Amino acid sequence: MMYEAYGAQASILDFFRPIAAAAGAVMRQPMPFFGQHFSVRRFAGVLETFANLAITHSRLPFDVTEVSDGGRVVPVTEEVVASTPFASLLRFRKEVDAPQPRVLIVAPMSGHFATLLKATVKTMLAHHDVYITDWHNIRDVPLAAGEFGFDTYVDHVIEFLQVMGPGSHVVAVCQPCVAVLAAVSIMAENGDAAQPRSMTLMAGPIDTRVNPTKVNELAKTKPIEWFEKNLIADVPVAYKGARRKVYPGFMQLAAFVSMNPDRHMQSFKDMAQAHADNDMTKFQFIKSFYEEYFAVMDLPAEFYLPTVQMVFQDHLLPLGKLRVHDRAVKPGAIRRTALLTIEGERDDICGLGQTLAAQDLCTGLRQYMKSHHVQTGVGHYGTFSGRRWTNEIYPKLRDVIEMTSN
Repeated sequence: MMYEAYGAQASILDFFRPIAAAAGAVMRQPMPFFGQHFSVRRFAGVLETFANLAITHSRLPFDVTEVSDGGRVVPVTEEVVASTPFASLLRFRKEVDAPQPRVLIVAPMSGHFATLLKATVKTMLAHHDVYITDWHNIRDVPLAAGEFGFDTYVDHVIEFLQVMGPGSHVVAVCQPCVAVLAAVSIMAENGDAAQPRSMTLMAGPIDTRVNPTKVNELAKTKPIEWFEKNLIADVPVAYKGARRKVYPGFMQLAAFVSMNPDRHMQSFKDMAQAHADNDMTKFQFIKSFYEEYFAVMDLPAEFYLPTVQMVFQDHLLPLGKLRVHDRAVKPGAIRRTALLTIEGERDDICGLGQTLAAQDLCTGLRQYMKSHHVQTGVGHYGTFSGRRWTNEIYPKLRDVIEMTSN
């Protein structure tokens, strides 16, 4: 009944949000001895902060409408290149004078939509023809479409790279690093012409036995039956995906927030304070972040549970035991795809060394085709968004793509 209980609570909060917004607006009016009083303005900021912090379940727009290319601004349009019931291959098409390297960004299916990588897309668009895996919210996918497990995830990566064609590159951010390494391994063993020229794995759990974090330790404290009993729910009949077994996005969000409660509480306080100070630039900046952070999607149980077991409990990939469609995954088969691994010094989700482990697994690659970068001063999200991503990490990635595109 967790889904129904969540829905009832959300309905109550949604009822009060417009009331809080209206009350906050009234309190901010320049009335004598009222709207100008700082404590009143601060309370108004608290009310309007509450009104603007709501969990949603639909993908927000990427809002990438233009990019600077060669000193001129060119328009960008979103184009669905391929689609399945579970995902769309989205291309950010731009009119340029010469072809640019095609790059597939594989977004995580970990409770947030692909728009969480908006900053990644915007940065890479300057020099690349960018595609992204736009995963659909499974609660909106009818049961008749079938199941979506780990093997299906790998199938999608392979299919999308084949649609993009030979000479493409792939970038995996966080959770999909395991699936992407598996997909490229299978393509290499098959001699697939569409196997990518470079593979970048960013802050991904290739081997969580290395420098385990709280997330890794939590996954090992309970048997997989506990996760199934306590975290899996049925999608209510009101949705297209009714009766699907899912790990609800709102529960994943709660887990993320609980990892750094003080940081989020301070952000909410800063948001209310900015509103009280009439610093709407700062208020809007924090609001925009949480609008995206609070947009959540459900995960199919048949994907979530095996992933927890295979990656975080049994470590099948580094032990050479991972199988896709009952076929052994052999990273040593990769010989033509250059490898770049990227980690954040302060990453509290994917510890240092966990992504680097891919270097040892890809035994068929010559050393000059392997490179690794540790970014100082950043945590998990800093590896793919923010100033250091743009100025220090991205240039490394761009160089690898450029060197392997010729």
